[in-house]
Amino acid sequence: MENAPISRDDLAILFSKGCKPESEWRIGTEHEKIGFCVDSLKPVPYPGSKSIKALLELLLEHSGTPMFEEGNIIAIQRGLASITLEPGGQLELSGAPLKTTHETCMETQNHLALLKDATEKLGIGFLGLGFQPKWSQDEIPWMPKARYAVMKAYMPMVGERGLDMMLRTATVQANLDFSSEADMAKKMRVACCLQPLVTALCAASPFVDGKPSGFLSSRAACWLNTDPARTGIPESVFEDGFGFDSYSEWALDAPMYFILRNGEYINCSGQSFRDFLQGRLPALPGEFPTMDDWELHVGTLFPEVRLKQFLEMRGADAGLWPWVCSLPALWKGLLYDEAALEQAWQMITDWTHTEVMQLRSEVPRTGFSAPFRNRDVHRLCEQMLDIARGGLERIGSFNSHGEDESIFLKPMIHAVTHRKTQAETWLDAYHGHWNRDIDRIFIEAMHP
Repeated sequence: MENAPISRDDLAILFSKGCKPESEWRIGTEHEKIGFCVDSLKPVPYPGSKSIKALLELLLEHSGTPMFEEGNIIAIQRGLASITLEPGGQLELSGAPLKTTHETCMETQNHLALLKDATEKLGIGFLGLGFQPKWSQDEIPWMPKARYAVMKAYMPMVGERGLDMMLRTATVQANLDFSSEADMAKKMRVACCLQPLVTALCAASPFVDGKPSGFLSSRAACWLNTDPARTGIPESVFEDGFGFDSYSEWALDAPMYFILRNGEYINCSGQSFRDFLQGRLPALPGEFPTMDDWELHVGTLFPEVRLKQFLEMRGADAGLWPWVCSLPALWKGLLYDEAALEQAWQMITDWTHTEVMQLRSEVPRTGFSAPFRNRDVHRLCEQMLDIARGGLERIGSFNSHGEDESIFLKPMIHAVTHRKTQAETWLDAYHGHWNRDIDRIFIEAMHP
């Protein structure tokens, strides 16, 4: 029973339930978009005739089950996929687990087509980039979700950029499966090491407050100063014997946000799940946690690679739809082909946690130019893409035109070939033919 009390020994069970045979491996893609009012370039409020609420109601006309909180529609469930809201009104498609990137790209295109039909009626647009380029925090309305109120109060206590992360950033995320604890550990280590490379490659957020921020990924820069207890890369990933229990230990060290009882969020911010296991949680003295409580807590942790019953790759800026399709293709090519996974493992096998954390700190500003040992990130990205492309070619999942999934790597290959990220392309335009008019980004980065 999910609601039965659990002990410390039960925590790893949550993750072990994710083990599945290779024949059942899937990829899931989640991508966020930043909304704006087309006529004013202002944020989209939750209520009103031109609003997030009105948008969700229009999308609901096509299909799906609405989800409400205190009478407000906050999400739409469609089978194994859902449309949800982030704190500042960012709209997220949490895609279904799918077999191929061809299916993922079709899912993305269908979602954007439905979104376009609804947004044109309302005069709303959505941006495919990693950080809101113009508005301040104070200009952005909070969405009516109770969990965000808890996080809003707690975030400033543990980091200077937490509220920026919540209100002004957007990401694309790829979710992948594992067959065993050992398979998870190997994939986790590879993914944690390569994540800074992906951050550099997908950098698409060079503007903040209407001007260049000094970063190529302002989104990734936010995560450097959000909450060190629940972000970054766990050092235990680099230790011999890393597994489900090791990750559980790291998760236990991260303070809680809240628990859910009878549909209500109870504020536990800063309190310890270890105390909860002993029945000593200040918010609920004498009560013991259930597996649902543990799963909720694990979902409030934000490492670069997050373990649930699958692995979440969380290090990329949001982008336009070709980039949305690129990310799951990249990770599938790296992790779902045995030879590619071994090549990636050999590439990173002697990288240390200290080195990778330093690289994570460097790439938001310098991107491809970030140094690593006797090379730079650009060279490493070339190597990573070659491995991924080979993996996808060997997997051999073809579309109706006889093309394998490596076709979805084209935006990344273009960026590496020209040694220019999307962020740098926009910066060149800003200093060139845009004449430093930041409003041009609302045209260039808008989803079609």
